[in-house]
Amino acid sequence: MEQQGKILIVIPAYNEQNNILKVIRDVREHVRDCDILVINDCSLDGTSPAAKKAEGVKVVDLPYNLGIGGAVQTGFKYAAAHGYEYAVQIDGDGQHLSKEVDTLYNTMIRTGSDVVIGSRFLDVQSFRTSWSRRLGIKVFYYLFRMLIRTKVTDGTSGFRMYNRKSIQLLSRHYSDDYPEPDAIIMLKKHGLRISEVGVEMRQREHGSSSITMIKSPYYMAKVIVSIFFSFIRTRW
Repeated sequence: MEQQGKILIVIPAYNEQNNILKVIRDVREHVRDCDILVINDCSLDGTSPAAKKAEGVKVVDLPYNLGIGGAVQTGFKYAAAHGYEYAVQIDGDGQHLSKEVDTLYNTMIRTGSDVVIGSRFLDVQSFRTSWSRRLGIKVFYYLFRMLIRTKVTDGTSGFRMYNRKSIQLLSRHYSDDYPEPDAIIMLKKHGLRISEVGVEMRQREHGSSSITMIKSPYYMAKVIVSIFFSFIRTRW
């Protein structure tokens, strides 16, 4: 990837000891001239020792489990403090393919966007999520169209690239719990430009998602309320 400016790969990880080294190796293979930051969200397994085996990788061990939002915002704060031009969020479970970082970057340059979201539902055949998650994503799609006049087909995707402007904003304001849909509202209300591009993703090899079938309705209700509050709050 021939990027202009420094790029930070942010990998939030919770109990990913079986995946984290594979993710780091995949980044090293496909993304040149980048720095890697692993945010260990107070894992109960060997995630941190495993990540520290990788040469040149910075590992931040959070003292408490902050959830995905707190872990990712830690990455934004680090990127802002160290002057990175770009940050890419890649989940620690191995679903995101580092070879697709090129796709995100090229889309950002071509469109002049501040944020590029990697979507499972545009042009590329990726693994199919559960029906309950697809339902939630469709609900978010219509909410985005109604509230901010923006089409986002994969609002829960955690595979995203940010430029310095969006890094600065999200280092100050980012939801703690399931933040990806909420962040879209915040970014748009602050006048930042968001694009999507189709990317390939794969099923995680180890572990399981924190959003189970039982938790899905609660998750949807919670995020919908958060989206509406974010829409009203940023208007103020």
